[in-house]
Amino acid sequence: MTTGTPPTSEIFTAAVALTPTEPEHFDLAFTAVTQPCPWPKAYGGDLVAQAAAAAMRSVTDGKSLHSMHSYFLRPADIGASVRYEVEVLRDGRGYSTRQVRGYQNGKTLYVCLANFAAGEPGQTFEAELPELAEDLPDPEDLPSSAAYLAGLGGGSMTDESKAYWSGGRGFDMRHVPGPVYLTVEGKQVPQQAVWLKPFDPLRSVEGLTDAQRDLAALAYVCDYTILEPVLRVLDLPWAKPGLVTASLDHAMWFHRPEPVGDWLLYLQEAGAAEAGRGLGSGRFFTRDHRHLATVVQEGMIRPT
Repeated sequence: MTTGTPPTSEIFTAAVALTPTEPEHFDLAFTAVTQPCPWPKAYGGDLVAQAAAAAMRSVTDGKSLHSMHSYFLRPADIGASVRYEVEVLRDGRGYSTRQVRGYQNGKTLYVCLANFAAGEPGQTFEAELPELAEDLPDPEDLPSSAAYLAGLGGGSMTDESKAYWSGGRGFDMRHVPGPVYLTVEGKQVPQQAVWLKPFDPLRSVEGLTDAQRDLAALAYVCDYTILEPVLRVLDLPWAKPGLVTASLDHAMWFHRPEPVGDWLLYLQEAGAAEAGRGLGSGRFFTRDHRHLATVVQEGMIRPT
């Protein structure tokens, strides 16, 4: 994000803009470009969202994406094309399944299974908000990342990473307790809440309906903070010199559709940390407490 340029959600919609190409291995293929970030490797949410978009573009009978299970095999180059090959594993009346593999530099770097459901009448249940969500401040009463970081510096934070955290990720994110950018603000507890919404209305994406785009948006934004409860409880801020993290595997379930435009509440919890790996889980809720999606991810956490 250039200084003086208003932050925008376009980085997400640019990430999921796919170009059809001839398949080399499976049934369908698309290319997509990873988006700029100030790290040595591309953001993992690019791969999840791009694979979700590729899988959704292969299902043409109205079924909706309800789950994804992913492995990150190699880091992706930033600002470079990734080739996504989609294998049609099954098309049934009620459910369809796709395998998606991402290739870059001649090697497989990402693989996932995605499942789709036609939907049918059934009973409904939504879990109540956990204790963490009781008496949370409204997002309007919390500082944005840009406001929080204004005038701050230290650790491994650079001007580029500060600008990225402030407005370069496409979504406004506001933490409870405070962020873990430079220090772990607040107690070392294994949970946190993040209010988030796009900086501006999401643009249309060719080949996706708005509902499909919004599912891809959840898949995209979930990875930014899913390991933060583990970092918080271990007292490892992002700017700690030598800290290295990487996504290893990821699972996501989409329970019910909702437009991604207003504030969403992303409740997160650390599940485990051992042997250089940490497990985080999260749930997305609307402001009126509708449970939209659930995420579980394991990542490498290496505090060099």
